Amino acid sequence: MSVAQTREIAAAQRIENVRYAIRDLALVADEVTRQGHTVLSLNVGDPNIFDFQTPAHLIEAVYRAMRDNKNGYAPSPGITEALDAIRVEAARKSISSVQDVFVTTGVSETVDICLTALINPGENILTPSPDYPLYSAVLSKLGIPITTYDLNEHDEWQPDLVDIQRKISSRTRAIVLINPNNPTGSVCSRRMLGQLAEFARRHNLVIFADEIYDKLILDDDHQHVSLAAVAPDIPVVTFGGLSKNYLAPGWRIGWGIVSGEAAAVKPYIEGIHRLLRSRLCANHPEQYAIKPALEGPQDHLMEVRRKLRSRRDLTVKWANSTSRLSCVAPRGAFYAFPRLDIPETDDVFVKELCLQKHVLVVHGSGFGQKPGTQHFRIVFLPDEQTLAKAYQGIGEFIFQRYG
Repeated sequence: MSVAQTREIAAAQRIENVRYAIRDLALVADEVTRQGHTVLSLNVGDPNIFDFQTPAHLIEAVYRAMRDNKNGYAPSPGITEALDAIRVEAARKSISSVQDVFVTTGVSETVDICLTALINPGENILTPSPDYPLYSAVLSKLGIPITTYDLNEHDEWQPDLVDIQRKISSRTRAIVLINPNNPTGSVCSRRMLGQLAEFARRHNLVIFADEIYDKLILDDDHQHVSLAAVAPDIPVVTFGGLSKNYLAPGWRIGWGIVSGEAAAVKPYIEGIHRLLRSRLCANHPEQYAIKPALEGPQDHLMEVRRKLRSRRDLTVKWANSTSRLSCVAPRGAFYAFPRLDIPETDDVFVKELCLQKHVLVVHGSGFGQKPGTQHFRIVFLPDEQTLAKAYQGIGEFIFQRYG
């Protein structure tokens, strides 16, 4: 009897560049935990592992849906009451040219579907640097080269318009804007949004406006403005969801709002819906939380912003008073992106910090940064006492390692 020889099954080459620095670091943290240490985790933007809780009326809505046996498949675009509520929310955000809305399994799926429905081999999409690594992961999966534009650290991490203009080519299909930005916490000005819209208008581009943190603006003198509200004539897909504003990341509920001129976006919308149908539907009972989230009490947001503002202020004050660190104050979300002045790479810094001081942050190179600069991302969701302990450890590590 012949014996078959086992051969290695290689992974597809197109995913070789897929990285997700935020969770890839878990291997280092696991090593520290196995040694009996407790890791202070400042790496994952999950409010629910800290002192934040999903609003009770959303939990009740999902429980009621489950109890009423809303546990089968939902319509591929989403349930009617959720879609209607998202349209009302779009109007509240002054998005006036809505052509379609749809519900997804988290904004991660919104991104995946919208990029997949648009891009062809040989084309590109401009993504910010630094950015949330999901975008480069999806593009790598699709076999599309990563083309980034700079955010200007010396201008509060606003998009570098000169660099964007330089990067746009005849093969460019879209620009990604994350506003508020992850990992920097920057918030775009209305003037900047208008200039980005003009690029899209001039070059016939789609703008993917990731606004998942739009209700988490930390300063009273700043407000969030939707790009689609500034430019109702251009094709925009605005991303939103329950994960951050409504403290329910594990429910995996996101959505897209397509706006622009109807004739221009019609074939693209048809492509999106082909992909929506092919994956059946998003989580069904959790969709019943969308309407009460968007139209019900918003009381939790005041407390969330209060906590985040205090923790942001602590973080920025510490960073800007610590040797070898500087930090642009974030205006939204719950991330800070301090700059490091060290003689080695930030990935080495992050790994050694975890191994020696048991504090876990994410290296800036995992999000992208200008060559020759080093950064790391802090999630300032933990309480002030936990943050102070973590920052003491980071400060000691910097002093001991670099002087």
